[in-house]
Amino acid sequence: MTVFAAAMDRIFTHPSMAIAALWISATTSEERPIRVVRRAPDRITEFGAGRFVSDTTMVDVRLSDLPDPRPGDLIVIGADSFTVQGEPMRDRERLIWSLDLRPS
Repeated sequence: MTVFAAAMDRIFTHPSMAIAALWISATTSEERPIRVVRRAPDRITEFGAGRFVSDTTMVDVRLSDLPDPRPGDLIVIGADSFTVQGEPMRDRERLIWSLDLRPS
């Protein structure tokens, strides 16, 4: 295990940084408890001469918790359900998935 991987493990187990969630596969209905770091960055979309700012919901998940997320999978955080939209992206070290979510 690298130093970076150990640091990521500490972040994802820290109660102030990551929260518990549930992953549900869109194809097999398999369920798995996971820990996620939730982010909500604004996204700027240009359309012609206009620029639109929209809210987004993203989560980071360790590959060790979720080896193969797919678009359409469901992420449940507390009472809120989200669908994975678009292709999941891995970080440079191949330790973390970034998932773009939309409310279900």
